[in-house]
Amino acid sequence: MTVHDLAGSYSVQGSNQVESDEITYQGILTLSLDENNRIIAEWIIDDHVQHGTGFYKNEILVINFNYESEDEMIYKGVAVYHCINKNALDGFWSEKHGNPLYLGSEYCVKINTSEFLN
Repeated sequence: MTVHDLAGSYSVQGSNQVESDEITYQGILTLSLDENNRIIAEWIIDDHVQHGTGFYKNEILVINFNYESEDEMIYKGVAVYHCINKNALDGFWSEKHGNPLYLGSEYCVKINTSEFLN
């Protein structure tokens, strides 16, 4: 698998950086590549948007992300995904101001764009 195989949109289910592993959010993760084949990421969770940049090697995808909260503060973190195959990512994440005792989690499945045409 190459970094080019990762480009596309994914359906995301995740849990926040809390004690429980229950699914607490759903959304869309879109991955694209810049001119240096680095990952450009955008998550849309409800009306909340997060941006990130990252890199891929040996079935591991690492993305540094940030977002502006409703209180206009900038939050930063890192997400790490095991690329199960070119259609599925299994990951965990942590934010600088999140609970340091826990990690968030995400599972992502690539969306087949031809499904939108039907």
